Amino acid sequence: MGRQSPFVVSLRQADRRELERLVRCHSAEHRVVGRAQIVLLASASEENTTIASWLDIAVNTVSKWRKRFVLEGIAGLADRKRSGRPKTFTSSVVAEVTATACELPATRNLPFSRFSSADIAKEVVSSGVVDAISPASVRRILKDAVIRPWRYRSWIFPRDPDFAEKAGVVLDLYERIFGGRELEDDEFVVSTDEKTSIQVRCRCHPSLAPGRARLLRVEHEYERKGALNYLAALDVHAGRLLGRCEDKTGTAAFERLVADLMALEPYASARRVYLVCDNGSSHLGRASIDRTAKKWPNVLLVHLPVHASWLNQIEIVFSILQRKVLSPNDLTNLLQLADRIVAFERHFNAEPRSFDWRFTRADLEVFLKRLAAHEDLQSAVA
Repeated sequence: MGRQSPFVVSLRQADRRELERLVRCHSAEHRVVGRAQIVLLASASEENTTIASWLDIAVNTVSKWRKRFVLEGIAGLADRKRSGRPKTFTSSVVAEVTATACELPATRNLPFSRFSSADIAKEVVSSGVVDAISPASVRRILKDAVIRPWRYRSWIFPRDPDFAEKAGVVLDLYERIFGGRELEDDEFVVSTDEKTSIQVRCRCHPSLAPGRARLLRVEHEYERKGALNYLAALDVHAGRLLGRCEDKTGTAAFERLVADLMALEPYASARRVYLVCDNGSSHLGRASIDRTAKKWPNVLLVHLPVHASWLNQIEIVFSILQRKVLSPNDLTNLLQLADRIVAFERHFNAEPRSFDWRFTRADLEVFLKRLAAHEDLQSAVA
């Protein structure tokens, strides 16, 4: 029998609730959960040796956290602040590493598009700032500065001189406003576009389902079995999705999608259906507006400005489709792919919900001002 600990744990109700919450919390750190378990068992008058045996830990560990709780309460279960390893590099070295990471390699006559941590380490050493520094040390320095020169993202400035005006019309429609008035109940806003060249990829070996400590496994090698295009229309306020698969895109394919939409109620008898679309060749310019209005007098095509697909809500649907259905895909033929997309559409419409769209005209104005300021800064630097 072990020696009785001199540190007797007596829990207040509030402390017990907090400890039990920590034990049940799936997101709590394992070590924190273990400490809470120690204290709870100690409060039940269990000896340190018994607790250590039950939790499969050292007796000294049980003794440490029992004592810490008795002396300091729940706050004592947290880790002590550590001084950490002394800094190896001076502030001037840190500044040079950071400055180098904020340059483009071309400014140093290097044949790279972007720096790696190894490149930066080599540049700092060759500059004579420090005798030696490892890529790992460079990464640690840049981590504190939140700089990742080996990563990048694409961006583009709007080049349509009427960008704000055209985008504002669409953003108003998302708020059920057009021409300064609120839309009637029999007026609908529908977002449309095409997702092109969706490939059928037949894997050489079947995909394996996830297992314990194992990700989903998908064979890298595949055979291409053709591609198709998915044209879709989303009622942005009702959350209903309508689409069709086509061998190729074009004016005829887009008009078949519109015909499918306008054959359905409530759109067939609607006062007005506003079709939001980009400037793709299938529905480009004034000619497409006139052509659509001639076939369906209650349909008005509303074009987004160039480079504004991010304001088209159907792109959100395409993103979901890509992530949940098409990446990865392991199919054998085009018919199987089309069936999968149609099944996704049915699943989407089983519980239709509109997207929580929050980007408004006011947000657009702030965004464009920020871009303009950035462009002025770039011009000044140049």
